[in-house]
Amino acid sequence: MKLTVVGGGSTYTPELVDGFARLRDTLPVEELVLVDPAADRLELVGGLARRIFARQGHGGRIVTTSDLDAAVDGADAVLLQLRVGGQAARQQDETWPLECGCVGQETTGAGGLAKALRTVPVVLDIAERVRRTNPDAWIIDFTNPVGIVTRALLEAGHRAVGLCNVAIGLQRKFAARLGVDPAGLHLDHVGLNHLTWETAVRRGGPGGENVLPALLRDHGDVIAADLRLPRAVLDRLGVVPSYYLRYYYAHDEVVRELRTKPSRAAEVADMERRLLALYADPALDEKPALLARRGGAYYSEAAVDLAAALLRGAGSPYQVVNTRNGSTLPFLPEDAVIEVQAAVGPEGASPLPVPRVDPLFAGLMANVTAYEDLALDAALRGGRERVFRALLAHPLIGQYEYAEKLTDHLVAHNREHLTWA
Repeated sequence: MKLTVVGGGSTYTPELVDGFARLRDTLPVEELVLVDPAADRLELVGGLARRIFARQGHGGRIVTTSDLDAAVDGADAVLLQLRVGGQAARQQDETWPLECGCVGQETTGAGGLAKALRTVPVVLDIAERVRRTNPDAWIIDFTNPVGIVTRALLEAGHRAVGLCNVAIGLQRKFAARLGVDPAGLHLDHVGLNHLTWETAVRRGGPGGENVLPALLRDHGDVIAADLRLPRAVLDRLGVVPSYYLRYYYAHDEVVRELRTKPSRAAEVADMERRLLALYADPALDEKPALLARRGGAYYSEAAVDLAAALLRGAGSPYQVVNTRNGSTLPFLPEDAVIEVQAAVGPEGASPLPVPRVDPLFAGLMANVTAYEDLALDAALRGGRERVFRALLAHPLIGQYEYAEKLTDHLVAHNREHLTWA
């Protein structure tokens, strides 16, 4: 089995490699190819990856290359974890929206749109190269904004599934609170990527006992603090939102905070420098503790589970993924990409039935889906007017004066990545 990681020079990669090494019985990788144009980073990450495999007794071969076509040739699955423009572009995405009083964040709002415009054309080019060499390969997208990128891939006819670590992170936290094995907890997880709610937490799988009311009763203060939302909000909602909902439920508060502290991009850039220095140590043969602060917790477990299901029919029978809506959520278009529990196997992901969604959540999902439709149109066809329409549609913006200013900022900061600008 050959797996290729596009963006293999990312500091995330040792987390992924550690999962491949530990879970080799679930996903027996014979060849792991890390491809990245940044040769210096790739050398450091690739060296640590080989030492991790050696330490854990994994017999697979790790190849590093900057040749994308060679990397994807013959791959059974291709994992996408790239960042077009690097941390410098992320820093901009998190900064210029604040000048207009809007959240500056890399996947949500105006910054998220900028990332989509930079990313979608690059990802589609990669996917076409994969299709030329191996049309049966699966593409697993971890590249943000996952919902928009996955929809672009699906609409272009690629075999693609989107992956996010929010659900598995919540599952692990809930299991720790309850003192149970995470594998025994099933989340009724519904929404769009980075716009999700846990409407039930079930023991033993779909249809099992819902322990969410007890979880909120006994651990609501801790859960609320982790989400940085008041406990009263969770009690009134009766569900657990993802932490990204804070950008919507406490927008102005978040903007004030972001204006008074260093950006997350600056923190991550500093952390990456420190991580790469650690990776350069030839004695290091395991992922360092610092990597846990980089983000992407449990990414490796989720990725292994998904790849094993798609390639071998193994892994967990139900997984939270980003896939085509179809008729799952009747208030959204069939071609929308939703993030829900699905049965995953060699034929792809089939969403499980979802009970009626509270209008409080369904309304916001419909609004953001409309924005994502316009965002994808702007990413595929370009043009200032399409960017403006997408920004005007976003519920975190929604005013023409803001949309005009943000359009100007977005284009000015991203000209080198926008062929039409």
